[in-house]
Amino acid sequence: MKLDILAFGAHPDDVELGAGGTLAKQQNNGAKIGIIDLTRGEMGTRGTPEIRAEEAHKAAEILGCSVRENLCLRDGFLTNDERSQLAIIESIRKYKPEIILINAPHDRHPDHGVASDLLVQASFKSGFTKFKTELDGKTQEPWRPKVLYKYIQFYDLKPDFVVDITGFMNVKMESILAHASQFYNPKSEEPETVIASKSFLESIESRAREYGRTIYATHGEGFIVERVIGVDDLTNLI
Repeated sequence: MKLDILAFGAHPDDVELGAGGTLAKQQNNGAKIGIIDLTRGEMGTRGTPEIRAEEAHKAAEILGCSVRENLCLRDGFLTNDERSQLAIIESIRKYKPEIILINAPHDRHPDHGVASDLLVQASFKSGFTKFKTELDGKTQEPWRPKVLYKYIQFYDLKPDFVVDITGFMNVKMESILAHASQFYNPKSEEPETVIASKSFLESIESRAREYGRTIYATHGEGFIVERVIGVDDLTNLI
């Protein structure tokens, strides 16, 4: 199955928080999208890997994902090594996405920055013609995505561009809340965490409105580029 957009996250819920509105909008516009989580989030304070897997698949359905997979790398100890890069390269060659969305370049959780560097390197090496990988006993073809964009997470990093997600904020929030074990619930008996607070949930809406304001829209999501963006036509810029 070829995908138009493949979003990676170090943990289940990373993609929804950083790029859920963008994915929902692109899927609504006809793009085939997918999500791959690098870890099961097993070191998280709340929930279990089994619960989080169920929540991740529910969120994927809400966003309209064609696929959602988990590479089962080690949560909390994510490493940019050959084994991890190989797992990602096999996934990229499997789905041949034109666009890849990845974690922020640095963030509060150290796994996020590691994942970002790991994914940048793996996506480039996925295009090496002399590097062989197999899937189901068949040699995979090299594949390098056309573009790679980094979504913004906990830290307020400056975006290089903002996607207008007006009309899709409700889908984004629904996909986030599908991860019920992780976020604010006054009836929950789980330990309190920074992201499980009511204020954190409210900040997601606030940030989207702030990004939207900068492009004269209601809601937006910010992204950071790995290389300079080129445009064909000045009239297409907002």
